[in-house]
Amino acid sequence: MKRSMDAPFEYVFPAIRGVQAGREFYVSMCPLRLIPKIFLFDEEELVPELRAQRVLNKARIPDIARYITANRKSYIFSAITASVDAEVQFKPLASGAEGSRVGLLHIPMTAKFIINDGQHRRAAIERALRDSPDIGDETIAVVFFLDIGLTRCQQMFADLNRYAIRPSRSIGILYDHRDDGAELARVIVLRSTLFRDVVEMEKSTLSPRSRKLFTLSAIFSATSSLTAGLNGDLDFEAKRVLASGFWEEVAKHFPEWQLVRERKTSAGDVRREYIHSHGIVLHALGRAGNTLLRNPESNWKVALRGLKKIDWSRSNAKLWEGRAMVNGRVQKADQNVTLTTNLIKKSLGIKLSIDEARVEEAFVRGRRGN
Repeated sequence: MKRSMDAPFEYVFPAIRGVQAGREFYVSMCPLRLIPKIFLFDEEELVPELRAQRVLNKARIPDIARYITANRKSYIFSAITASVDAEVQFKPLASGAEGSRVGLLHIPMTAKFIINDGQHRRAAIERALRDSPDIGDETIAVVFFLDIGLTRCQQMFADLNRYAIRPSRSIGILYDHRDDGAELARVIVLRSTLFRDVVEMEKSTLSPRSRKLFTLSAIFSATSSLTAGLNGDLDFEAKRVLASGFWEEVAKHFPEWQLVRERKTSAGDVRREYIHSHGIVLHALGRAGNTLLRNPESNWKVALRGLKKIDWSRSNAKLWEGRAMVNGRVQKADQNVTLTTNLIKKSLGIKLSIDEARVEEAFVRGRRGN
């Protein structure tokens, strides 16, 4: 890369031009010493839905940097992928079909570069340069995509990580604009007074001290079960209204959820004392709700009053052990979801399906020791 003499406020990268999905992109080689100076992170202070990548895991950086410095003759890095928010100009070095693919990519120095894939490599390179400045002349491949907004950047993040070592399920759902189920879960949370402040948008597990009551991945699974089979009957907005209304109605029967929203009790205390805020129960509520919503003769709001019949205390081992818990720990296996669904359905006056009845009979026999 060099600074253009004709346009002193440009970066000029030797590059190869390519096309994917009808869009031009460019591949270049960048000296390691320039990587930390050019490529910046999204602001970590931004909320997840306004960023284009996950928060940097700083604990990983020393190990990656050490890998570089300890393996000077054998380390290898894959390309960094970045979006460029600027008007760029590509000047081919030759004419003809083949020659026009190689040239110089002119990027204004005012451009904003956002790393879509490789943020930990970038941070590790910066750390390694402190210990071994002589690696600065070595290079790394960089793939430049032209930025077309936050949604595209987030989708690139989701797509680039789709078949790699995956990020948390919640952040994959948050940044996936291609999947209707992910879009539905995300919109429900962001527009809901019930969920907006109590859903963890990035992590798929909650620490005991977390102020969040649910994870986005749990809302996704529960809502997917709730709306299963309704695709042909409802458009997206109608489905959103129906699903949001269902969860709002469910919340009326769990006053602890509202207490968390009002900061009158902690989310950790509710999760520790009650089982209704755990993903398995949300999933089971979604399954039971799906049966209600698909029955045109059911008054599902009235039916949900049956939720008050259930003792949701985790201390009620007689009710929950073997069903939603095993040895006192909440379990998410499919059989546990089914058994929890069965309990909810019975309380709501819903007949079990053949498969659900079979699982229930086996559970009851096991408890009797038969």
